[in-house]
Amino acid sequence: MRSNKPFTNATFTKRVDHDGGRHHTVRARSEPAVCKECGAVYANRRWTAAQNRASNKKDQLERTARMTVCPACKQAAEGEPRGFVYLDGAFLVEHRRDIENLILNEAKRAGDDNPLARILELKEREGHKLTVTTTTEHLAQRLGHAVEKAFGGEVHYNFSHENKIARVSWQRE
Repeated sequence: MRSNKPFTNATFTKRVDHDGGRHHTVRARSEPAVCKECGAVYANRRWTAAQNRASNKKDQLERTARMTVCPACKQAAEGEPRGFVYLDGAFLVEHRRDIENLILNEAKRAGDDNPLARILELKEREGHKLTVTTTTEHLAQRLGHAVEKAFGGEVHYNFSHENKIARVSWQRE
């Protein structure tokens, strides 16, 4: 029998990788919680940087915070990046220090907004190619956009929606 619905539940539940949402817990965490690795604070269903929450003493005094490990620290320990930024070209060789500083500064600014957005590794691979791995796909996209805006070049974005992974490639000769 045909339904009047324009969609079915199968339309939204069809996923290739069923572990793609493993970064979400089944239930909400108990609040407040503090990451014992980086000091990030979980309150009001949001992770915030420790220095941003220090001014709001009311939340700190209400209850004793539970010590835990934030999702970004778990990713770093398990080595599960969600974003990759590949930088290549002759321009990279000449301006490597400037590009690295831009990437680190942009990651620091992103960390002020979202403490779970971090660089896991900044590594030289295959000669002069630079690879940056990040904890979120949004940070990889942000870094690619910042490098393109500052230095020009050509950037390509590839997203894997099932696995929540972004691959950003930047090149300038």
